[in-house]
Amino acid sequence: FTAVAGEGYFADTTSSAFTATLPSSASIGNEISFVDYAGTFDSNNLTIGRNSHNIQGAASDLVVNTERAAFTLVYVDSTQGWLLKNN
Repeated sequence: FTAVAGEGYFADTTSSAFTATLPSSASIGNEISFVDYAGTFDSNNLTIGRNSHNIQGAASDLVVNTERAAFTLVYVDSTQGWLLKNN
């Protein structure tokens, strides 16, 4: 699915891993939050698809494989892209 800025998601990967794609257009200060609903990111990863924006300054998707992870991404600029606000 494509995530929407300003929203939070309880991601349930109990059945299988999946990808949440970041918005294609982002503005400075946009935030999106994710929570490992069932504590299964370690066995079924959540992938955050970058959708042409960097994540943590890198041109690659973010794979979350930490059980019970909860985090917020905030968009800062075209160079760094989406940065972790908390983890």
